[in-house]
Amino acid sequence: MKNTLKVWRAKKDITQEHLANEMEVTRQTINAIERGKYDPSIKLAFKMARFFECSIEDIFLYEE
Repeated sequence: MKNTLKVWRAKKDITQEHLANEMEVTRQTINAIERGKYDPSIKLAFKMARFFECSIEDIFLYEE
């Protein structure tokens, strides 16, 4: 799944570590999501969308 998480982090000027703390995950998890190596759970995706005040589709793009 493609994502624009790094762009959203840049808009808020926050580090991976800061976002990880907010999401209650590790920095490595955020890094893996940004690199497309890991797809977040639905719960985590909703939490990120709420944090960035956008829709899940603004951050994540599903590709078949």
